Amino acid sequence: MIDESAAVLPLWMLLSATFGFMIGEALGGQARVRKYLEKTNDELRDQLHEARPGAPNLQHELDHQRRVIHDIHKHVVAVTKDLQKPTP
Repeated sequence: MIDESAAVLPLWMLLSATFGFMIGEALGGQARVRKYLEKTNDELRDQLHEARPGAPNLQHELDHQRRVIHDIHKHVVAVTKDLQKPTP
């Protein structure tokens, strides 16, 4: 009986070491992925902060385009109404 338990002990040690290694590798892999994602997120946040100073210029351009489109619309509506009126 003692001989059998002595033979089984190295097998259990090997299995527990393998299981511990697998758990450590899985958790370590998740930690690596998390660090990579945090680094990427910080880089994107920095790029966003760098892009913000140009945002008011973009807003100004959009407002200008909106006014131009509105003026074009007013002219098109006026011409369309004149075309719909019957000529005497």
